[in-house]
Amino acid sequence: MSYPTPSTSHLSFDQIYEPSEDTFLILDTLESEQSYILSHFPNKLPIFLEVGTGSGVITTFTHHNILKDALFLTTDLNPHACQAVKQTSSNNGGTKFLDSTQMSLASGMRDHLIDILVFNPPYVPDEIVPDVPQSDDAYEWLDLALLGGADGMVVTNVLLDDLHRIMSKEGIVYILFCARNKPELAVKRLQSLGWYGIKVGERRTGEGLTVYRFTRCA
Repeated sequence: MSYPTPSTSHLSFDQIYEPSEDTFLILDTLESEQSYILSHFPNKLPIFLEVGTGSGVITTFTHHNILKDALFLTTDLNPHACQAVKQTSSNNGGTKFLDSTQMSLASGMRDHLIDILVFNPPYVPDEIVPDVPQSDDAYEWLDLALLGGADGMVVTNVLLDDLHRIMSKEGIVYILFCARNKPELAVKRLQSLGWYGIKVGERRTGEGLTVYRFTRCA
């Protein structure tokens, strides 16, 4: 039985990413991974981080259905997204602890703090990664959620290279890729850095979307 998707009727999507097929794939994946996640932290209150939170649907879904007892953190360069996740959480019943910070990826996180990380990155290939807009009302904020530079992987690679610092020893990472990102190369890259990757979600849309779970090699 599928869990309900949090309502976003309170949001405007002029400057934040509207939940789409990639979002719903992550929700389905987290639901299918619930037993694995819970068994991974039997005696610990885990710290969950969503990088690039957008509407806040993924975090809200997780704290309602997957990890009812956890500490939730979110980050986004987009100030509208940082506000949206708090609104989405509140409008869907709230959570015991949720904090959202405007930052690039997880650059400001304390070392080895995060137990579970979820990232739906800007995965659309483009010649450049967009600059951060200089005003809060700029329409270009939405571009940051979509365009990922060469192979759509420029932003994602920055996070991949920082996982060893961010994640706890038993940490679990879920990252979404499209086929044009060449996810098999990301798996090999992370393997060389001491991480094991396995495909745990897939949606055969035009983009060829997949979600991979990464854990530290034993």
